[in-house]
Amino acid sequence: MSNHEAVRPQCAEPPQDLTASPVAGRRLAAVALVLAALNLRPAVTSLGPVLEEVRSTLGMSATVAGLLTSLPEVCFALVGFAASRLARRYGTDGVIAVGAVALAAGLVARPFASGTLVFIALSAIALAGIAVTNVLLPVVVKQRFPDRVGAMTGVYSTALNVGACAAAAGTVPLARAFGARWEAGLGAWAVVAVAAVPAWLLLGRSRRASAVPMPGTVPAATSDGGSGVRITRSPTAWALAVFFGLQAGGAYVIIGWLPQMFRDAGLSAETAGLLFAVTSLLSVPLSYPLTTLAGRLRGQSGLAAGLALCGLAGFAGLWAAPAGAAWLWAVLLGLSNTAFPLALAMIGMRGQDGATVTRLSAFAQSTGYLISIPVPILVGALYQHSGGWRTPLTLMAVLMVLQLVAGLVAGRDRRIG
Repeated sequence: MSNHEAVRPQCAEPPQDLTASPVAGRRLAAVALVLAALNLRPAVTSLGPVLEEVRSTLGMSATVAGLLTSLPEVCFALVGFAASRLARRYGTDGVIAVGAVALAAGLVARPFASGTLVFIALSAIALAGIAVTNVLLPVVVKQRFPDRVGAMTGVYSTALNVGACAAAAGTVPLARAFGARWEAGLGAWAVVAVAAVPAWLLLGRSRRASAVPMPGTVPAATSDGGSGVRITRSPTAWALAVFFGLQAGGAYVIIGWLPQMFRDAGLSAETAGLLFAVTSLLSVPLSYPLTTLAGRLRGQSGLAAGLALCGLAGFAGLWAAPAGAAWLWAVLLGLSNTAFPLALAMIGMRGQDGATVTRLSAFAQSTGYLISIPVPILVGALYQHSGGWRTPLTLMAVLMVLQLVAGLVAGRDRRIG
């Protein structure tokens, strides 16, 4: 089919839906992108603050609770591998629409779980919806905004961090507002999830809308099978996977263990909480300018290496004098955590087209999450057996050096496909 034949239906037919007009389609995609990103973490970060109450109500053992806290990484890794195949068959927007429905359904039903197994199953359904969305949002950016990959990655990364922080901080107050019921605190985030469903149903209701590119965009994942390049044979793809996995592992160590590190150094629980808040919140204002800058550069090796050096300095400072300059270490580790939006931006930039980005995103994120799973577990085991933090922090310093090397390779000006 010629190029004239390919675009004739758009010229001959009046717009039938909101995605038929290029401008309207991009606006709807931008709104849907932000709504999806807001929902990528509340299912996870809302649980920790009320986990004790959930365990008490459901009779959940500590071992099962530990399994529950590791469930997100497992789902992100295993379900993420299927995302690219589903997108090729059903269209990127359509798969995200189904993921949004699964997420909303899981969050709506989870507070009404009658037992531990049901609660875990509903959590897994919600996390499966998040997993496919995790993988495919970089693809949406590449397809809908190929000229603004860095900036739009920054937009949805900022929304992701806002959702994560809001759920972590707001779940307990919401529960108290409804009679100290954890069910209300968790269930409130289902409202945000439900709000994202209509926009994605509009974008995903027609496979043809995804298969026929709008002017100024690249073909959707359903338009072809990609370049034929095997992702697993690309050094850049493996570097992205390792970079993504090591930054995720470091982030989970910071989330799970940083407050305890400060408390063991003699700081109060309140101060440790404030320091952790600083580390967590830095990603909100920094994600957008960082990824916008990354999009303007031909290569991102310098940015990736700089963030790894911040993490290395932060962990080294905790090793040498954890209480001596605690605020500096917290800021450095917060800067290091912005490697996450940078990794997402690089995934979008390294793929030549939408189909390749779909496969690359699935590979890098799923493989990366598999790499990240043992990191916080190993840190906890080393802490328990050594009786202190110097051995675990030495491990983290070594991993940061490996992340730096992976970032240098992943950030080179290369295109897969």
